[in-house]
Amino acid sequence: MFVLELTYTAPVERVDALMREHIAWLDEQYAAGVFIASGRKNPRDGGVILAVGDDRGAIEKVAAADPFAAHGVCAYRITEFIATKTSPELAPYRQQLP
Repeated sequence: MFVLELTYTAPVERVDALMREHIAWLDEQYAAGVFIASGRKNPRDGGVILAVGDDRGAIEKVAAADPFAAHGVCAYRITEFIATKTSPELAPYRQQLP
């Protein structure tokens, strides 16, 4: 599992100009089963996405395809973790330690 933390690198007006494209990209990733939660940070200086997958390289490619990243208005920090404990609703994503 991965935590994708976005930090805006441009004024929020430039971010907002790309919001419709960003939301369409989010919707594609939810439909593909890659994203399971997302939202903006408070204060609004970026966002956080919870993603599932076994391949960090694939997640990095997904992040690079975000219109925010493609247009240079955000930077991504990607943290991989092993979700050994989850709520019952997220049980399908529970992982075992190697």
